[in-house]
Amino acid sequence: MAYQAPWWLPGGNMQTIWASLRSQRLDAGDLRWQRERWQTPDQDFVDVDWLQTDPAMPAPAQPSSAPLLVLFHGLEGSSASHYAQAFACLARQRNWRFAVPHFRGCSGEMNLAPRAYHSGDHQELDWILQRFKTQHGGPLLVVGISLGGNALMRWAAEHGQQARRTVAAIASVCSPLDLTAGGHAMGRGFNRWSYTPMFLKTMVPKAMAKLAQHPGLFDRHALLRARNLWDFDNVFTAPLHGFGDTDTYWRQASAKPLMQGIALPALALNALNDPFVPAWSLPGPADVSAYVTLWQPPQGGHVGFPAPARRWPATHVLAMPAAVSEFLAQHLHKPRSAPEPTILLPRAR
Repeated sequence: MAYQAPWWLPGGNMQTIWASLRSQRLDAGDLRWQRERWQTPDQDFVDVDWLQTDPAMPAPAQPSSAPLLVLFHGLEGSSASHYAQAFACLARQRNWRFAVPHFRGCSGEMNLAPRAYHSGDHQELDWILQRFKTQHGGPLLVVGISLGGNALMRWAAEHGQQARRTVAAIASVCSPLDLTAGGHAMGRGFNRWSYTPMFLKTMVPKAMAKLAQHPGLFDRHALLRARNLWDFDNVFTAPLHGFGDTDTYWRQASAKPLMQGIALPALALNALNDPFVPAWSLPGPADVSAYVTLWQPPQGGHVGFPAPARRWPATHVLAMPAAVSEFLAQHLHKPRSAPEPTILLPRAR
């Protein structure tokens, strides 16, 4: 696997922003989704968007012998995110089924319980994946984007050999596997004045809606003073999900310290110029089990990886999903003995 950014998109910020805002969606215009609502064990709900391949049949009921690709989105993402649409296009080309389960509060409707979602929520992921396994007859392949990828790797590490009975292979894409390093990076420099306000613009109103549902849940004035993710997590995410404070949350929810426990084929893809994830914080071969392939190309940005389209300066965002899908496809029918540890492309420290 290799990736080379267009010469006219230098740097991680350009590759991140252009891919998100300007890249062609190619075949995504005719994607059709069928939403299914699952009731959670705590009497809340999770909304799952299924890619509909047969217009005459509801998506969840469509034939299930093909592989099912499940995508866990990133912070404030959804099935409308550019990467979800790109993976949907690739899944359709491969005749795979495709589904995007939304983290609570990300489907366009506020969830009910006095909680939301967080970067290490492997219990929620396990419940979702077990439901997919029960509902779908074919093999499961799973991709986690950014926040969703850290939670996915944490799930795989926590469940060890048991995870192999549920999923054939997994991949994390541009995930902050060391949440402390990624969280502090988001609070500095260009990130603090560009990406952080973008996330807070949706996160703060959702938190306030949650406070209206559950008065007294947190300090309203402290939340409104939040100017970075550390502040927000300290008031909202950490205490609502059983962590004492942001530092405890970021430390305990990070997947990197546990990745030696992963026992199924796993790809961890991180661009070295990702503005959200410092290159020095990425796992090396000594940090992961032999089942984990580390792909750390020099370029790509954060969930960017734009590739040249036919008409310059247009780009598309299928290069990364195509490479990730190929990795997953290679492990559909392979024996599950432990492979040799793999790192693709030298890491720059």
